[in-house]
Amino acid sequence: MRYLAPKRATNAFNDFARWLTARGISLMGSRVLEVRGRKSGEVRATVVNVFTHEGERYLLAPRGHTQWVRNLRVAGEGELRLGRRRQHFTPVEIADADKPELIRLYLRKWAWETGAFFDGLKADSPAADIADAAPGFPVFRIVPS
Repeated sequence: MRYLAPKRATNAFNDFARWLTARGISLMGSRVLEVRGRKSGEVRATVVNVFTHEGERYLLAPRGHTQWVRNLRVAGEGELRLGRRRQHFTPVEIADADKPELIRLYLRKWAWETGAFFDGLKADSPAADIADAAPGFPVFRIVPS
């Protein structure tokens, strides 16, 4: 399973982005994702980028099968926050075959921020290259509950 652990500088940026988002300042769609830890049972928070495609909202994990991805799979629910606004949701994981268009869309919007995590993939990469990489990038549709 593909997973890129964050480095110290990345953690500092993520902490700052989470701080801003928790105070209601979204950075191009950022939200604070809260999900119960699968081992500890404690609520964990991380900043994520939410995007919309054909009227549906999605989360994509550019670092791969991260802790928040694993926790979300086990918990089967999460909460997205922007300032005081909260949205409880159920995640629906997207099949690998349906990911390429979503990955391409994500890269168009956030390659400047997360492009280094895509192992050379670009928004204009051939469809076959994106399809080959799709299993390494978990994607969830957000279903409000």
